[in-house]
Amino acid sequence: MLVGFSVTAIAESQSPLQALRQHQQRVEWEDRFDATMESLQAMKSSNPTLSPETANYISVAIDHYSRIVQLGGWGRVSDAGKRPLRIGAKDARVLELRKRLMASGDLEQTAGLSNTFDSYVDAGLRRFQMRHGLIPDGVLGSSTVTALNVPAEVRLRQLETNLIRLRAMSGFLGDRYVMVNIPAAEIEAVENGHVRSRHNAVVGKIDRQTPILNSKIYELNFNPYWTVPVSIIRKDLIPKMKEDPQYLAKNKIRIFDWKGNELSWQQIDWNTEEATKYQFRQEPGEINSLGSVRINFHNQHQVYLHDTPSKSLFGSDYRFHSSGCVRVQNVKELVTWLLQSTTPDWNRARVDDMIRVGEREDVRLKSSIPLYLTYITAWSTADGVIQFRDDIYNRDGLYSAPDDIAGFTARL
Repeated sequence: MLVGFSVTAIAESQSPLQALRQHQQRVEWEDRFDATMESLQAMKSSNPTLSPETANYISVAIDHYSRIVQLGGWGRVSDAGKRPLRIGAKDARVLELRKRLMASGDLEQTAGLSNTFDSYVDAGLRRFQMRHGLIPDGVLGSSTVTALNVPAEVRLRQLETNLIRLRAMSGFLGDRYVMVNIPAAEIEAVENGHVRSRHNAVVGKIDRQTPILNSKIYELNFNPYWTVPVSIIRKDLIPKMKEDPQYLAKNKIRIFDWKGNELSWQQIDWNTEEATKYQFRQEPGEINSLGSVRINFHNQHQVYLHDTPSKSLFGSDYRFHSSGCVRVQNVKELVTWLLQSTTPDWNRARVDDMIRVGEREDVRLKSSIPLYLTYITAWSTADGVIQFRDDIYNRDGLYSAPDDIAGFTARL
């Protein structure tokens, strides 16, 4: 069984769905390690998650996973706090891993059933990790074991749940648009049906969720001030000021009343919520929480896309740390793309100069660009790679027993 469908041609007389259903699944990986690594690179698709055909592709994925479920699903891989396994190891758990990867099609059926963690198991595990939004390091650690042990029945229900979402988003979204997939913590900039750039994102914590909405990007703020939201004043700023009265000074945050008069921190009773009555504004600069640029779109939640000084978080496979806003990796590339078609006198060099100089400037786009904050936890594209992400906000309604929930969210 294979998780992918390599569609090379679709006859004009056939719909994409018909062509995919009639396509004969064939062995994707030749019996050579270099072929498996080429296959991993091929998983990086230029097809957008919200393409008009995605619902068709996910329907084919549902058929595929239905067959897996009918055949009994897949076995579990032991963890029990044992040491991580990587290439070169010999362990009874490697046999469990081989069988599990074969069942989902990440490892070819002819790879053998030894207990040696060889190059084929390494490539198959990396493939699995990439499909599930994990760092593809080829290491069998606790987070990878958790993802491996999600039952096939749960994955099938995930696909079915997301088919409904994808059908609702299958219409024309615009020639150019930005899509944020919250569970994947990823951003796509799409132009004429192809992904121009993908960006890792940091999105809202479980208790401070990024909202699901459709809007339009209309303005960019270079080197912005950051006005601290009341919720963050209450939950973060007041507790930190109790611990360290110099917190505001260290972070270049000034206090103002709503008439524009500046106050000192000593004028506020930090043992109450008095601070929520004032405006806290962080100055532009290297430590500003919004980084070098803020991307504004219309919404009632007071959220936006923005740069960040905490760029190390983009390298994690768990990127749910914000208070609802969306932090953007490689924001300069996205900003340049946003500006070039609507405001042609802007280019990458000018963006770089603006950020380097550090001057405040607000740029209103001459034409707004559609933005979709979506919640897609399972999908498949024309490349046939079936992707899954954790149901981080528990919106899929997949669990029927507490053990299911504990197992699936253990890594959160």
